[in-house]
Amino acid sequence: MTIFERAKLFLTLALVPAALAAGLAYRHEILGWVRGPAAEEQTGHDMAAMGQPPAERKVLYWYDSMNPGYRSDKPGVAPDGMQLVPRYADEAVALAGKAPGTVRLTPEKQQLIGVRTTTVVAEPVAQTIRAVGLVEIDETRIAHVHTKVSGWARQVFVDFTWQHVHRGEPLFTLYSPELVSAQQEYLIARRGKEELAGTSYPEVAKNSESLLRAARERMKLWDVTEEQVAALEASGAPQEELTVYSPVSGHVSVRNVFPNQFITPESDLYTIVDHSRVWVQTQIYEYELEAVRVGQPATMTAAAFPERVFRGRVMYVTPHLDMMTRTVDVRLEFPNPEFALKPGMFANVTLENPLGRQVVVPREAVLDTGARQLVFLALPDGYFEPRQVKLGARLEERVVILEGLRPGETIVTSGAFLIDSESQLSAATAGMKH
Repeated sequence: MTIFERAKLFLTLALVPAALAAGLAYRHEILGWVRGPAAEEQTGHDMAAMGQPPAERKVLYWYDSMNPGYRSDKPGVAPDGMQLVPRYADEAVALAGKAPGTVRLTPEKQQLIGVRTTTVVAEPVAQTIRAVGLVEIDETRIAHVHTKVSGWARQVFVDFTWQHVHRGEPLFTLYSPELVSAQQEYLIARRGKEELAGTSYPEVAKNSESLLRAARERMKLWDVTEEQVAALEASGAPQEELTVYSPVSGHVSVRNVFPNQFITPESDLYTIVDHSRVWVQTQIYEYELEAVRVGQPATMTAAAFPERVFRGRVMYVTPHLDMMTRTVDVRLEFPNPEFALKPGMFANVTLENPLGRQVVVPREAVLDTGARQLVFLALPDGYFEPRQVKLGARLEERVVILEGLRPGETIVTSGAFLIDSESQLSAATAGMKH
């Protein structure tokens, strides 16, 4: 054997005991936080096999850590191949007065699994709902311009799309033989009333007044304004062209009138949209429905105005749920006097639902199994007790606790999952259904 081979053999024999000791220490650490006190005691038996006997403790029974329902009165191997671990009498005595599932962890084990705690508080809270919205036209502020008689458009004053018009502003002039005839009839009825005012036949005078009223009403039904009637009376001659005025203020989204065009009552001449108030359509999730109501205040920001906050309110919540997205459409209304919000813009909508003073805990502190929700109370001397709670509204990073906790109690916020595993093992070992 060469000198190099002898050196290699010497190093191997020297490192084997150290590797074995390190492996057993690692196994002791891992079993200590995964399998609890019982696993630590099993590690003690491993150390005893190496000549380091553990302290004398009374063993109640031996059990399978993977199947706690299997017990034996002596050590050995379970049917599933797992080594049986002892259950000590002092463990049962220490947990006798505690709630089912309570476990005890040493400070070292708590540090190993990263246990962090916090104090339960009660404070005024509000549920915040954030969603993306789309700015749309307010459908109640759309006006369509028609005439009630046929004729020809002569002068067109509003001659391009998206031109802004005010209520009462002229749109175009209209020549209509029907309107000319109506004016002539009105003038004739007016002269007849004046001539028969002093007649000795009351019925004739009354009939002349009825004819004048009917002629005037006819022009009114054809949208002839009071100012145009006054001008007709002042001139004493029919006007060949009458002006059509805008019924609302807004932007012209559709323009179908051109000079010398023949139009009929069926013609949709202009569509005028009032943008001084807009709708914002958004969707909220099914679980957020309880926090949304009609009339609720809302705030909104847009990418075009990052520093500006728009304030509006909820106007409508649709009665049907979208089965694919599990959302409900919500319509909000926002004043827009400066026309800053443009239809088609995306916006970030925020709804606040004040909940008053509530008990709240961090979301990560709650273990939700679907069937029930648990938190772990941190008790003195390293004990951790499972407590079933009833959850309320879910906030951004916290959750409201309706039942199960009181302000001032200390709960686990990190490491609760591993503590729950230890708790379930403890409860199962004690013969309790968890």
